[in-house]
Amino acid sequence: MREPLDRMLNEDYLYCEEVIKKHSRSFYYAFSQLPEEKAKAIYAIYAFCRRADDTVDMAPNAEQQRKNLDQLERELVLFEAGKPLDDPVWCALTDVFQHFPMDIEPFYHQIKGQRMDIDFASPNTLEDLEEYSYYVAGTVGLMLLPLLAENPTKEIAESAVSLGIAMQITNILRDIGEDWRENTRVYIPSQILDQENYSMKELKSGAITSNFICIWERLASRSEELYENFKKDIHLYDKESRLPVLVSANVYRGILDAVRKNNYNCFDKRNAVTPLEMDKIRRKTKQFLKSLKT
Repeated sequence: MREPLDRMLNEDYLYCEEVIKKHSRSFYYAFSQLPEEKAKAIYAIYAFCRRADDTVDMAPNAEQQRKNLDQLERELVLFEAGKPLDDPVWCALTDVFQHFPMDIEPFYHQIKGQRMDIDFASPNTLEDLEEYSYYVAGTVGLMLLPLLAENPTKEIAESAVSLGIAMQITNILRDIGEDWRENTRVYIPSQILDQENYSMKELKSGAITSNFICIWERLASRSEELYENFKKDIHLYDKESRLPVLVSANVYRGILDAVRKNNYNCFDKRNAVTPLEMDKIRRKTKQFLKSLKT
């Protein structure tokens, strides 16, 4: 009787794997190196987060965004109650929750983060930006933590959140032009724009001035600080998880250097880490981990 069920569950996980392969080459590159059970669990979690993101980004207006997000939250409530929809993502997540000590709260927080994008207002301060980044990305670190650390502590939870926030700030710095063109959103804190004397008019026109570079580097420095906070705690993760998760962090951090190499053009150029660079990052990361004593 188990064989058809196993076959169906395998198809659910394959669906989730296709989602991550399509939408995040860097995540897939890093986490596909994990043992199969953990890798598949990460694919399922990523597929949920992608769905949450798409409920807002793919909807034509705010009214539809709210309806989509309300529906996703109702589905999450059913899932928590043990009544998941017959859907590849929910079926795969059901299996994940049965095999790992998962916490449901970050999933609700992820939805809250998406709601922040519906009635969007540019952050005033760096602290505002980091709070938003926690909800949309730091939560992902907390979702993944039970798969990556056998004994998660408060210290390692803070490390996982730091990584998520660092990645979100990296996303913002990569996608400044796209966020404005497609969603009329500016995630750079208004306080920092004012301090560096760079106007919204300049940003909307894609002006890469010395003032813009100062703004970009201020946020990049904060992102890199958070990457370092995460990196110093890598020994707290399970040995089999250290390489994939640190490769993921280093590849994402590499996006910042890609923008720099392209003279800070994040307005009309898609900056990315090439497959060749990913392989180089992976080799350097392995060397770094070999140097650790634990």
